[in-house]
Amino acid sequence: MNGQLQDSRIDVKVVLCGLWVTTLLVFAYVDIFGFYRADLINGVLAGRVAGLTIDQVFLVLTTLYIAAAALMVTVSLLAPARINRITNIAVSLFYVATAGASLIGETWAYYIIGILIQISLLLVITRVAWTWPRHTPANP
Repeated sequence: MNGQLQDSRIDVKVVLCGLWVTTLLVFAYVDIFGFYRADLINGVLAGRVAGLTIDQVFLVLTTLYIAAAALMVTVSLLAPARINRITNIAVSLFYVATAGASLIGETWAYYIIGILIQISLLLVITRVAWTWPRHTPANP
C-alpha cells in the first residue's frame, strides 16, 4: 500500500466534454443567482432584461445561445478529431466574446467573478482544442 498513485491520461474528448459541462453549470448558476437581485427581478416582471424586451424572439435566441453550448458536450465526445478541434476553438472563442461583452457596465461582483470564471474555462477549452495531440506515423 506504499506504492505511488497511478495517474492515467484522459482522452482529450473527455477533457473537453468535462470543461463544457463545468462551463454550463457556471452559466446556469450565474443566471440563477441573478434572481436574488431586485433590479433583475423587477426588470423581468416588467418584461425587460439587459435593455432588451422579453418576447418570443428574445426567448428563442436565448434558447439557441444556451443550446449551442449544451450541444458542445456531445460534439466534444462524438465528433471526429478535426471537426471537434475546429468547432471547440470557434465556439469557445464566440462565447468568450459574448461573455466579455456582458461585463460592459456590470457592477455586481458575483456576476463579474462568474463571467471571469466562464471566460477562463472557455479559454482552457480553446487551448485544449488548439493543442489537440497529433498522431505521428511510425518511421519505416
